[in-house]
Parts: sequence; C-alpha cells; structure tokens
Amino acid sequence: MTYLSSFDGLLWLLSTLVALALLQRLLHREIQAVFLILTRRPGVTQVLFALIFLPGVFLHELSHFLMAKLLRVRTGRFSLIPQAQPDGRLRLGYVETASGGFLRDALIGVAPLVTGSLFVAFAAINRMQLLPLWDFIRIADWGQFWAGLGAVPALPDFWLWFYLTFTVSSMMMPSASDRQAWLPVVLLAAGLVGLAILAGAGAWMLENLAPPVNEFLRALALIFGLSAGIHILLALPFFLLHRILAKLTGMDVG
Repeated sequence: MTYLSSFDGLLWLLSTLVALALLQRLLHREIQAVFLILTRRPGVTQVLFALIFLPGVFLHELSHFLMAKLLRVRTGRFSLIPQAQPDGRLRLGYVETASGGFLRDALIGVAPLVTGSLFVAFAAINRMQLLPLWDFIRIADWGQFWAGLGAVPALPDFWLWFYLTFTVSSMMMPSASDRQAWLPVVLLAAGLVGLAILAGAGAWMLENLAPPVNEFLRALALIFGLSAGIHILLALPFFLLHRILAKLTGMDVG
C-alpha cells in the first residue's frame, strides 16, 4: 500500500492527461461544427477557429522557438497562419527547427507543455484564486466550495484569464511531431533508473526521491485536471448548440 501511494501522482497525471487530450479533441470538433453550420464555409470556419485559439497557439510556437534558441538549435520560419493539411487536419501554426539530437529535440518538443502548465498554474492561483477551492475539495467542505465558486467570476478580469487559461491549456499538448524524440529519452531515463535499482539504490530512491517526485506529479495532475475541467464546462454548451443548430438548419457535420 505504501509503495503504491508513493506513485499515485503518476496515476493521477496519466489520468488527467488522457482526459484532457480526449476533451480537447471533443471540444475542438464541436466548436468547428458550430462555426461550419453557421457560416457553411470551411475557410471562414478555419479562420474563426484559429482566432479563438490564437493566444494558445502563439505561446505554443513561441515556446518551441525560445527553447530552440536557448539550446542553440537553428530555427527557420515561424507562422501563426492556419493551414489545412492533406489528411484533413488543421495546422494552426508552426516553427521550423533543425535537429539538435534526440535530447535537445525532446526538450524543444516538450517546451509548450512546460510553459502552458506554468501559465495555467499562475492564472489559477494568482488571477482566478482557485487554490482555496481545491482545499475545500480536499476536506470535503462542499458548502464553502460552492460559495467560493460562485464568488470567483466576480474577480477583476476573471473572464479574460479564464479565456486565456482555456486557449493556452487547449494548445499546450504536444503534437505528434513534438513527441518524436521522446521515446529515446524515456528509454534512457528508464535504463538509468533500472541500473540504479540493480546497483542497490532502489530503497534509497524510494525513501528520498519518490516523495518529492510524487508531489511534483500530483501538482502537474492538478494543473491538467483544472484544464480538463475548463474543457468540460465549455464542451457541454457547444455540444448542445451544435445539436440545436443542426436541428434548426437541417445541416449537420460529423
């Protein structure tokens, strides 16, 4: 039981990451469906969709760019113009970088996730004052939780920070190209941990390294959980609006 509790942060992290990825795809699909039914023009739909997520796309691509510069990896073109891909996907932006080896490529690929998580944490704690709500959830004080939640929208600039948190969290997930260099890094890290365990450092690592690492993973899981919660709040109205518009207009998109 103690052993499992030492790694529950990893389980929470994986669960919230999967939830965020699924909710992100669902919400993006519903938003595009609503715009397409209203405008009936795919090009206009793409532009409107890109405009909504522009702050998140900008931070995503800027993170790649700055990390590449920090690691002295050559960069090329930087674009925030949406482009339809041959497979039907919509690419909202890109930054060209040369290959710097698997370690530097992995760091460049993960940069948007790092900066996005930091932004969400900053906005949630310092601008939307959501940390006390988490404390109420932990102690199951639901009366204080609902009272606090009702007061949050009255905070100065709350809706601006809510919007920015939504767009950043929705665009911070690494793309397939961002993840290409991750596998060698993960295998290398796993190999080093395995060697340390074989050398007899397993008990020391479990006692000294596991607790802070687990707390860090829990904190990340909380950030991704908050991001997933925001996507749930927005997915439901867009889902209903999609169905209402489809019924009124007789037009629907998959």
